[in-house]
Amino acid sequence: MVSLEDIVRNIRSIMVGTALAGALAAGALAAPAANAAAAPAAAASASAPSKHFFGNFYSKWHPSEDDDFGHRSYFKGYWYKKDGYYWFYGDLYDRDRDNEYSYVWYRYHDGSGYHEKYFGKSKGHLKFNKFAKFKSGKFDDFDIKVCEGDSRFEDCGSWGDAF
Repeated sequence: MVSLEDIVRNIRSIMVGTALAGALAAGALAAPAANAAAAPAAAASASAPSKHFFGNFYSKWHPSEDDDFGHRSYFKGYWYKKDGYYWFYGDLYDRDRDNEYSYVWYRYHDGSGYHEKYFGKSKGHLKFNKFAKFKSGKFDDFDIKVCEGDSRFEDCGSWGDAF
């Protein structure tokens, strides 16, 4: 003979199984709608170029200043590749408040050697949008250095590899 406890146990199992099946069915019906809504966002992110960050590149400290990275000038940035070109962006920060400028340089290497260019100075914060652009395959190295002083040649840090 079947006990009352066995009947209740079987009813519970059936109810749990029914609830689980209903939840799975609801999820299966909702999944195509959710995937359809996510598809445009996924396509947009797939076409956006990925950023490659570099830095911080610091200036050299002057003997009269503290040997403290908190007071040195620095540059940081990123690059990405789009439409067959490499684009470079960055920020220069002068943090020592000594009324001297911070300067940022870049150099790149291509088939005809190294080329250097000084491209900005600031006594605070300076943002560079698309400060350099190179055709894909036309260069193989890109470096940054930061200087700080009365001229763009003073207290220069070492070259740092950005690409």
